[in-house]
Amino acid sequence: MTEDQMTQILLELTARVDALEDRAAIVALMTTYGPAIDAGDADAVARVWTEDGEYDVDTGVMRGHEEIRAMVRGPMHQGFVRGGCAHILEPGDVVIDGDTAVATCKSLLVTADGPGGPFTVARATANRWELVRTGEGWRCRRRVGRLLDGRPEARALLAGEDVDASH
Repeated sequence: MTEDQMTQILLELTARVDALEDRAAIVALMTTYGPAIDAGDADAVARVWTEDGEYDVDTGVMRGHEEIRAMVRGPMHQGFVRGGCAHILEPGDVVIDGDTAVATCKSLLVTADGPGGPFTVARATANRWELVRTGEGWRCRRRVGRLLDGRPEARALLAGEDVDASH
């Protein structure tokens, strides 16, 4: 093997390791959302997004850290936390393009029906995460979620398409 061939192999391996590390960092970021929101930790939830990030769900659009924190601290989410809940996200499909990425996944909101259960799946949602590499690592620039209740917007998200903020 020549030195040029060895250099080429090392460059290819380095690129593959970098891609694997980026994917692992993105999945780790996405999966921090569930424990953070279930703990009611508004600051940890906000850190998933860029400062001007957007969270677009069928119940409304939140823009920026303050609106995301307000959602976590709001009566609906605090009711889930006090009653017992679990936000569960699958790792999903992650496509990285340089310093941006798009991840597509499904999530469940499971709530306790009372002390000790049983538990109910309150929501099943299709999600599109648009991510960007920042100085602090990967962050979500925009997350769109739509209920998996037959609506075409949810199917579009799972097919890898973007949907606008109109509901």
